[in-house]
Amino acid sequence: MKVEQWVEAGKFLIDAPVDADTKLPSLIRNEQKSIPIIETDEKDSIVSFINIDSAKAATDKNYVVKMLKLFKTQNHPITLVVSKKPLLINKYYFGHSQLLLQVRYYPMVQLFIVALFILITIFSLQARNKSTQNQVWAGMAKETAHQLGTPVTSLQGWVEMLKENKGNEQIAAEIEKDVKRLRLVSDRFGKIGSTPQLEPNNIVRQVEEMVEYIRKRTTDKVHLEVKRAQQDMIASISPPLFDWVIENLLKNALDAMDGKGSITVDMTEEERTIIIDVTDTGKGISSQNISRVFKPGFTTKKRGWGLGLSLSKRIIEQYHKGQLYVKDSELGKGTTFRIVLKK
Repeated sequence: MKVEQWVEAGKFLIDAPVDADTKLPSLIRNEQKSIPIIETDEKDSIVSFINIDSAKAATDKNYVVKMLKLFKTQNHPITLVVSKKPLLINKYYFGHSQLLLQVRYYPMVQLFIVALFILITIFSLQARNKSTQNQVWAGMAKETAHQLGTPVTSLQGWVEMLKENKGNEQIAAEIEKDVKRLRLVSDRFGKIGSTPQLEPNNIVRQVEEMVEYIRKRTTDKVHLEVKRAQQDMIASISPPLFDWVIENLLKNALDAMDGKGSITVDMTEEERTIIIDVTDTGKGISSQNISRVFKPGFTTKKRGWGLGLSLSKRIIEQYHKGQLYVKDSELGKGTTFRIVLKK
């Protein structure tokens, strides 16, 4: 141990004959500049010290005493009997060197670096997997739109032929509505995965048209109501995709109510945003499921893929730079979904 060598070198220098070679002991004594040492007598009174902050020792009289107490808790002292008669003993208390203090934290630094590396790896894998999933969903959507294009165009031709024959006007009109609906669905899927063209539109009119579309397809047991602060609220949207979001929220509300209840769409305008609240009186969402409702594949229905809310969130947040979240939900009382759009 360096401290023992340092003490023995000091003892040799004291007891050495005049003609003794003291070069090595002197070198040992002078080169020890890392370990702090406090020398005391047999009564533990401080005699001298080395490698301790002399500036602090000069300004704080109790600094060396505090260090001595610390050294006593860290290591046992090395004793040196200077004289037996009278009995004179020197004690050398020593602490940890700066290098040792740094080495003590080295394993923790290593563990931190390893943990950081693992976290970065996990994050990178998750980001890559998410990107791959997004590409797969976008590819599937575009392929679906492509596959629908040919039969929809063909159906449109057959509708025109039906119109030419008298007596088929009513049938042709109804089929044409469904063909337009199929074309709209195809258009929506075609816009997934690409940057849609956003245009200023009246949000009130868009929402009211979609609410009216859903109203015609529900029973009298469902009450649909639209509340608005004013008639015109303008925001830049992609109408087909925005209608898809409103339709998904309304259909989700209908499913939650099991065919009876009320749905309220409340639109308000603030300084920089337009807020749309879709509230139903359905069964509500449990607290543990609120954070999962927008995840792909999550559904509480017996049928369905659980993609409606996930796609809606993506449309609002990624394409329209807005927000879609569950504002409030209570089991047995209903749920409110909130859309926030920039004006």
